[in-house]
Amino acid sequence: MTRRHFITAALCCFAWLAQAKETGENIFMPEAPDYSDPAMWITLDLDTAGNGADIFYVVSTWEEDWQGSDGRTSHWADVWNPIHRTRMAREIRRAAAYMAPGNRFCAPYYRHTTMEAWLTQNEDTISRRLRPAMQDVCEAFDRFCAARDKARPLVIAGFSQGARAVVTLLKHMSDETCRQLAAAYVLGYKVTEADMEECPRIRPAKGEKDTGVTVCYNTVKDVKYVKPVIAASAVCINPVNWRTDATPAVLHDSIIVTLSPEHHVLVVSGYSASEYKPYRNLINVGDIHSCEPWLYSECLRRNIAARVREMRTQK
Repeated sequence: MTRRHFITAALCCFAWLAQAKETGENIFMPEAPDYSDPAMWITLDLDTAGNGADIFYVVSTWEEDWQGSDGRTSHWADVWNPIHRTRMAREIRRAAAYMAPGNRFCAPYYRHTTMEAWLTQNEDTISRRLRPAMQDVCEAFDRFCAARDKARPLVIAGFSQGARAVVTLLKHMSDETCRQLAAAYVLGYKVTEADMEECPRIRPAKGEKDTGVTVCYNTVKDVKYVKPVIAASAVCINPVNWRTDATPAVLHDSIIVTLSPEHHVLVVSGYSASEYKPYRNLINVGDIHSCEPWLYSECLRRNIAARVREMRTQK
């Protein structure tokens, strides 16, 4: 950890201690990850031909509030806890199954904030609890970027809280790093007008092969099920036909995926999504939040390859 990162992390912790004191909340902050330790990463190098991309993936939310041995409540995952790591690894390896082939894939463990933050559906509470999580991701990304070959195309992707981290990384990264970006995939989270005003590096994808762009979508059964805290996005693209209009697309022969240009969300029909059970009346209740990296996985696999090829032809 550099001196700058140490100071930033310390300030983040001090801010949380001050907040806890102010609210009377007796919280437990897990130990920060050490990204010089290979155990803090899942990595796969499957670029045997040497013409793939470097992929940085950020995992979603897996933990609920839990108590440390001293009885204090924690609102964050513990990267040193084998159970927490196992749950994060489950998703990471599933994403790697279609993202890693032909590429170099890296995903850090990080102190993601727990489901209870999202259950408040309060943007201030969510943003406050996300600070340690986003600090971890930014530190991991900086280490990843320092070690990678800058001549290779870069892809960043994340699901849900991990997708929120992708938006944060677009704001965090340098212009030089952004020029190496084939695409950023915000899977199951929002990109707002305020995000784009704050960060001109966020350029919504307009088609299948444009590079240096942000791919964003959320899926519902009807627009009335849009969850503002997650899916009230200003942009959306259909990952089946790569259009930004209402042209419907057929997925797996029977699922119709149609983008609502008015609500910037995907509406699906012919798909029960019964494998995704409702969770505490927040997700999978009319929306199909849990499907985002999996329902379209083959589309995403092909699209990553297409944008990476396009990026390489531009050099």
